[in-house]
Parts: sequence; structure tokens; C-alpha cells
Amino acid sequence: MRTYLAILKYALKYKSSLALSIIFNIISIFFSAVSLTMLIPFLQVLFNRASPIRELPPFSLSAQWMLDFFNYHIGKILISEGPVSALLWVCIVVVIMFFMKNLTRYLGQFFMAKVRNGLLRDLRQDLYDKVISLPVNFFTYRRQGDLISRITTDVQEIEWSIVNMIEVVIKEPLTIIAYLTLLLIMSPQLTLFILLLLPITGFIIGQIGKSLKKESVEAQNLTGRLAALVEETIRGITIVKIFTAEKLLKNIFKTVNERLYKARLSSLRKRELSSPLSEFLGIVIVVIVLWFGGRMVLSGTSSLTPETFITFVVIFSQIINPAKSFATAFYHIQRGMAAAERVMEILTTEDNVPQPKNPIYISSFDNSIRFEHVWFAYDKQNFVLKDINLTIKQGEKVALVGPSGAGKTTLVYLIPRFYDPTKGKISIDSHDLRTLDIYSLRKLIAMVPQEPIIFHDTILNNIRLGNPSASMEEVINAAKAAHAHEFIVNLPDGYETVVGERGLRLSGGQRQRIAIARALLKNAPILILDEATSNLDAESEQLVQKGLENLMKGRTAIIIAHRLATVKQSDRIIVLDKGRIVEQGTHEELIKQNGLYASLVSKQNLMETNPPS
Repeated sequence: MRTYLAILKYALKYKSSLALSIIFNIISIFFSAVSLTMLIPFLQVLFNRASPIRELPPFSLSAQWMLDFFNYHIGKILISEGPVSALLWVCIVVVIMFFMKNLTRYLGQFFMAKVRNGLLRDLRQDLYDKVISLPVNFFTYRRQGDLISRITTDVQEIEWSIVNMIEVVIKEPLTIIAYLTLLLIMSPQLTLFILLLLPITGFIIGQIGKSLKKESVEAQNLTGRLAALVEETIRGITIVKIFTAEKLLKNIFKTVNERLYKARLSSLRKRELSSPLSEFLGIVIVVIVLWFGGRMVLSGTSSLTPETFITFVVIFSQIINPAKSFATAFYHIQRGMAAAERVMEILTTEDNVPQPKNPIYISSFDNSIRFEHVWFAYDKQNFVLKDINLTIKQGEKVALVGPSGAGKTTLVYLIPRFYDPTKGKISIDSHDLRTLDIYSLRKLIAMVPQEPIIFHDTILNNIRLGNPSASMEEVINAAKAAHAHEFIVNLPDGYETVVGERGLRLSGGQRQRIAIARALLKNAPILILDEATSNLDAESEQLVQKGLENLMKGRTAIIIAHRLATVKQSDRIIVLDKGRIVEQGTHEELIKQNGLYASLVSKQNLMETNPPS
């Protein structure tokens, strides 16, 4: 229920449209009820049972007064013009009532459309905004396909079920109440008999609906898993093919797909059961009413007249459709709640790298970055970094080296607050990072990762990512400094060339130079280079290296590299091993120490001199 109320809060943003929709639905129900009560005078005239009312009773907002009002005027027409004219006037009034009923019904839907679509737009936007604002560690254990499924498939399921329920909750109960009120006026005894039967049908429908939610949760989870599997397969298609893993992945997909088939089949069958079951139960009650009420009329012991009884049955039959809609919506909401809970799980996720309540805004980097007794663990137990004490001065070029898994990338990811230290403190210009506005901090930092992130957009927009207002001249200058301009202008559409998903229309070296141009255009004082040349061939590496040299001029650079030849010119080399700083100094100083760094250099030189045959 809490999840449903959280979704409904989005509807309250459109109070005026919601109120107008409710008002027009109430008016529509009124006209519907009045049009049905017109059956009584119609049947009275048709069967010559009309009893003209000589005096119109005082006005009151009741169905009985409306009935007396029509009987009074129809009686006058009967006396003055005869039954045929009276029948014609009854027919005209019925047509007018039904026209007004459907006009106001449309207006109710007209205003509800804004509530319905506005709710979904806001929910999708909030979900996307939440996902994009969550810290990097949130995505460490999440499948991308599952997140995509929640933003697309689950939100769509909410539209089909829960949002539809909003309309049902507003309209159908009012319709049922209005019709039951009319029935109560016509025959209290028969109406109370109906009210005793309705809870039985509600109980039967409810029991089936409970099992539907459990199966819907499983189906939604399997849908997310299937989407994740497809996304991973497409992303790694070259590896799949080179390792001939097609059969393995087909079998995995088949297993998940079969489970999804069974879960959805059971869910769909139960959901489709709602309509025929509710209709059948409704007809059973109608037949019972026909038998019970018919006996009352035939016995002559009741004030219920034949025309009133016929109208009673017709009005009661009109309750079946809104009750059926309500029952069907109940089934749908059980399925929709599964999707809503998956969506709300994301929306209610706490940010463990939060923006401070009273953030300090900084616009420059003037002194140093300091790590003071920093410890870090992804799971709060197994520490990846252990008691790191390090100062990086403004303008210094510092290289981080060490074996795989030593903690190099984790250490640099703490600087832009992708993660917060488990213990210890990191500061920039004496400001603890946790006290700084996250966005102002990150504006001071540019990054060129090992695998450049290129979006499915133009080269121009990819370079402008960190500086959208940059002029074309500034973009070209950044591209030239990154040694990218030459290949860009030779592309079919130059800077307006769309590079394809993940930039697959470009080579690895070209993508890396686009990433360097992006970092140059951002013009941030702190630069992080994470294995920026490790995946390139010799020619591309030379061009990228020239771009990196231009990028590092006048900036504080933190360089992660496995190719130790690329860090020789660094002002300082930090050697990490098993999460600790074990050595630091210049290349020459570390070689003289003959420690881990010297060992790594020796092994790398040996491998380059005697590559595997």
C-alpha cells in the first residue's frame, strides 16, 4: 500500500486537472443514473400503467424528486396530447441524458489524460535523475540491463496497471454508490439482499489476486535479468564469437527465457481469469435477484411494481461493468505493484556519497591534495587501501604504479568522490572533500580513462560534454592539441559525424584522442589519466602521447600506468602493493633502491626484449 501511495503522490502535482476529472465524472454518473430511471415512466406509458401526478412536490436533490418531476410533466402530456406524444418526449429526454452523460464522461477522461501522462513523465524523469545521481559504487553490483528494464519495462507496466487504477478508483466506486443509492430507494429489501452477496464475490477475486502479485514479481525480475543478458551479449559479442561461446549463452538465455515464459504464462492466465470470473459471478447474482425479486412482484406482497422491478434489474446490471472493471483493475494492480516496488527501490536508494547539507563551493585548485591515514573497503571489511598518507602538490605530475589489484584506480577514484574513504580523510586546499559541493569539486577534475566513454552522438557534442557552451573555435583548438583534428575533418560529416554506440565507428586511438580533446576543452586544473595508452598500437600511442603531453601542461596530473616507460618523466612515482604505499620517488631514485619498482621495470624490460614467441 505504501508503494501505491508513493506513486499516487505524483498525481497530486496535477490537482486542478484531477479535480476537474472527478467533477465531470460525478456529473456523468448523475446523468447516467437519471437516464436509467427514465425507464420507469417509459414502461409506464408503454404498458398504460402511468399514474399522472397532479401536483409537483417541493424540490429536493433526490432521484425520487426527479422521477416525480418527469411523471408530473409526462402526465400533463398524456392528458393533453396522448400516450404517443408522451412516449416521444420520454425518448427525447433519454437521448439528451445519454448525450450529456457521454459528453461529461469525455471531459472527465480529457482532464485525466493530463494526470495520467504527467505522472508517468515525472516518474520516468525522477527515476532517470536518481540513477544518474547515484554514486559509482551503486553500479558496481548492478546489471545495466536490469536498470534499463526498470526505467522502461517497469514504468510501462505501471502505466498499464497502477495508473489505470487511479481512473478506476475515482470513477467506478462513485458509479457503484450512485446506482446502489437508486436501488435502495426502489427496494431496500432487495438491495440489502444484493449487499450480502457482493462480499462473497470480492473474497473469491481477492484470493486469486494475491497469488498473482508473487508471480508478477518473479516475472519482472526475470525480465530485468533477460535484458541484462542481452546487453552483456551485445557488448561482448566479439569475445563471445572468438571463444565460440554462442551455444553456452544460448542455453543460459533459453533457461532464463523458459522461466520467464512459465511465470508470465501463469500470471497472464490468472489475470485474464478476472474478467470472465467477475462477469460470471455478476450474472449469478443477477439471476438470484431475478428469482428473488420476481417472487416478490408475483406474490403481490411487496410495493415493488413490475416496471420498477425491471428498471431495478437494468440498473443493477449496470453495476456489473464498474464492478468488473474494479475487479480487473485489482488483478492488474497486483502485477503493477511488482513493477512499482522495483522502481521505488531505485528511487528510495540512499546515496552513500551524499552532498553535504551546507556545502563549500570552490572554483580553483591552489595548493595540494592530501590523503591522511586513508583506508577503503568496498564491502566495509576487506580493505583495498590501507593507511594511505600522500600529498600531491599543485602542478605536480604523479604516477601510480604497482601490480594489478594494488589499489591504484581505487585511490584516484576517491579524489572526485566516486567513493568516500572508509576511514581517514582526503582534503583539497585544506578542505575535507566531504564538506565540498560535489559538482564544484568535479568541475576541477578531468579524466581520460583506459576505455574512453564515447556517446552515440556527434563528435562535436562528445568533445563539448564537459563544456557545452564552448565555441566551435575552442572545440577545434582542443581537437588540434589532442591530435584529433586531422582525422575528424576527413570524416564524411566532419565534427557533425555521428560516431555510433560507444564510438564503434572510430578506432581505439581515435576514441582516445576524442577523450583527450574533451578533457582539454574542460580545462580543469586536476587531470586523472587511467591507463590512457595501454590498449593502443605503437602509432596510435605516439599520437595519443603527444595529445597527453599538451593536456598535462600547467596541470596537476595523476597518472596510472602499467607501461612504466610512460611514467619516467613524472615528478614523482608512487608504488603501491596490496593497498599500501611501499615506495615513492623519481624513476632514478627508485631504480637505485632496487625494490618493487626496480623489479617491475626489470621484468617489463625483459618481456619487451624477449617477447613470447
